[in-house]
Amino acid sequence: MKSSFRPSLVLNGLAAWMELHWLAITNRLATNIRLAKYCKAWCNSPMLSASDSQRETLTVSEAAELDAADIRDSLAGDGDAFRRLVQRYQQPIADYLWRFTRDRRQWEELVQDVFVEGYLSLPSYSAKAPLLHWLKRIATRVGYRFWKNQQRRRIEATWTEEADLLTSTDEAVGSAQAAAELVQQMLAELAPRDRLVMTLTYLEQRDVAEVAKLTGWSKSMVKVQLHRARKRLAKICKKRGIEP
Repeated sequence: MKSSFRPSLVLNGLAAWMELHWLAITNRLATNIRLAKYCKAWCNSPMLSASDSQRETLTVSEAAELDAADIRDSLAGDGDAFRRLVQRYQQPIADYLWRFTRDRRQWEELVQDVFVEGYLSLPSYSAKAPLLHWLKRIATRVGYRFWKNQQRRRIEATWTEEADLLTSTDEAVGSAQAAAELVQQMLAELAPRDRLVMTLTYLEQRDVAEVAKLTGWSKSMVKVQLHRARKRLAKICKKRGIEP
């Protein structure tokens, strides 16, 4: 019996947006291969200087009006409309996701994943918060999921680089780059939830309320998680002979 299923308007728009036929989309989904591979048609690089200059010339209200129009057109199946949203917000999302990985290939994949999830979730966007904030919430989930997957794949953490770093000259250890690398290494040893709350609080310098909004946790949960993460990081420092 032939299926009566027909693709939704949103998915039709997705196919048009990525200049693909609907059949190619369904075949790709049927073989369970990541949709994000198609994103390079519209998300070639996390660095779009043109979008920077565009944002700088827009007021908050003008940006909101443009977003509303492009969201409406995207939901109506206009592929170019979402392309404009990507160009408008790709740079701040890329900057934000740099906290989650320093591997450029992984970083670009995370940026692509955010906009794929954003596109497919557009019908649920209520405009109660600015679009960028909504996209950053998606980015937080994408980054957190990436860390969890990394942790599952990690069989045994090796600390050869850190040992070399700690036994090197004072000048090398004191350099900004060496210090940043050491911080990233120690954060990587934390559980994903601990790493997320420490990254948002100390590296992103966000307060409890902002962390709660980005993660979807309550303020009380953020405080408890932060307290536990600090204690665990202090143990890691002590184990490495570093004063926390």
